[in-house]
Amino acid sequence: MNKIFTIILFIILGILLVYFNLPVLNYGFTELPFLLLILVFAGIFLSMRLRVSSDGKQVKMLSMPSKVLLYVTGILLLYIFVLPVFSSRLVQTKNHQQMIGKVANGNQISDHIAPISLNEIRVVDEELAYLLGEKILGSQPALGSQVHLGEFCIQKVKNKLYWVAPLLHSGFFKWMNNKEGTAGYVMVSATNERDVKLIQNINGNPVKIKYQPSAYFGDEIQRYIYFKGYSSTGLTDFTFEIDDSGKPFWVVTKYEKKIGFSGNEATGVVVVDAQTGAIKEYAVADTPLWIDRIQPVSFIEDQLNDWGELVHGYWNFSNADKLQITEDMMLVYGKDNKSYWYTGLTSVGKDESTVGFVLVDTRTKQAAFYKQSGATEYAAQNSAQGKVQEKDYYASLPIPYNINNIPTYVMTLKDKGGLVKMFAMVSIHDYTIVGVGNTMRETLMAYKNAYNMSGDVIKPEAATDKKAIKAEVTRIQNDVKNGNSFYYFTVQGESKIFIGSSQLSNHLPITRVGDQVEITYDADTEEVIDVSSFKNFSIGK
Repeated sequence: MNKIFTIILFIILGILLVYFNLPVLNYGFTELPFLLLILVFAGIFLSMRLRVSSDGKQVKMLSMPSKVLLYVTGILLLYIFVLPVFSSRLVQTKNHQQMIGKVANGNQISDHIAPISLNEIRVVDEELAYLLGEKILGSQPALGSQVHLGEFCIQKVKNKLYWVAPLLHSGFFKWMNNKEGTAGYVMVSATNERDVKLIQNINGNPVKIKYQPSAYFGDEIQRYIYFKGYSSTGLTDFTFEIDDSGKPFWVVTKYEKKIGFSGNEATGVVVVDAQTGAIKEYAVADTPLWIDRIQPVSFIEDQLNDWGELVHGYWNFSNADKLQITEDMMLVYGKDNKSYWYTGLTSVGKDESTVGFVLVDTRTKQAAFYKQSGATEYAAQNSAQGKVQEKDYYASLPIPYNINNIPTYVMTLKDKGGLVKMFAMVSIHDYTIVGVGNTMRETLMAYKNAYNMSGDVIKPEAATDKKAIKAEVTRIQNDVKNGNSFYYFTVQGESKIFIGSSQLSNHLPITRVGDQVEITYDADTEEVIDVSSFKNFSIGK
């Protein structure tokens, strides 16, 4: 009777361990064997009859544990700790080094990253998005006491960049009282910190996030998928995304082990309707276009580091030709409107300079390596912070942009409270070329001035497309910002507005309508264009 009770107890314990830990039931995954090992150890302990001496100083074992349990323990230990060694980087060096696939050689990174208007530059990072989301949630006390913000994910919605985060249950009893789901999600524009939305209905229908990581039992998103037929499938990167209509989904990456017990490789996605629980599965090539990322950033980081570090095998004590990624990878968008994981590559042991940059397609994993020396993200942040060191601001993670064909890091400068106070642009090729300002326009002007004054510091291939005009001034007006005088003017034959500071030329403050001038500027798509040089031929006549 005791044996039957023990067996039933172990079966119940095993079911509970599987239910709450959700181990992947497939070769190469060690979660289930580890749980079995716990059960076997418990069985060994219970099968041993122990007697404690009357003085409590000695413990005597009256019976040995079952040999079957000992054999099972050995097999499980072999599976968990010995077999994975044969899949490690030490043994499978070449396979690990080639996991990223073929890395194409890019020409110029500015050829890949599209020129961008000032009003499309990302000025809101994840930290600020969270602060703004908390603010709008706090404006509704009845809602804020029931839910909390989930993790923000950046994505394109109708071709506009947004940070999107679901509202999640703030506790077990909140879930019990609201099993139909939390009331919506928050959208924060990545380009305009004033554009913050709490979405609670779509086309008049209420939004209820029923399946989520803060739910319990069958409503918890990972457990829900697991028991819907995915117990033998590797699942990771549970990302909250919305389609262009605003409908919320959980996008989960499916993956396999390509090198025995290691070599995680994304094979597709499982898309779960966050409201109804409807599940659709897609291969990489068939995934809907509104889904921005399939490849988890952790997979790409590991594979790029293996590609760079194992270039001459595992035993490379001299670090010859070794490369490693610089900072955290970031999501950027290219000319083709696709999303990419971006990072710099630096030689092992180097801190501030890169040997190139890598863009990895977040859907297909196609990688391109741009062999261009430059500054790491960390060095660019320090350079920007040094420009305003008296203010004690700190820089956000830099985002690479193409500013007039100049590869440029753009970042915000924030105070200790996390609020944006200034903006900064730093040349990727030379982090000593920095522009800061209170607005993006001021920052761009300061950056261009710093660039133009740098002489031939920047490589010739990064030179911008310069244009020159000789024409008559048709309008001119000055504006003072933060103690600096800026002059807006138009010239005959051009519909665009030009702008220059008094520091650019002494001729600007005394220029009048009708004067003949010559200007040069960088060709771009802005309506207001900064001039690189200004000369007034009418002065002195």
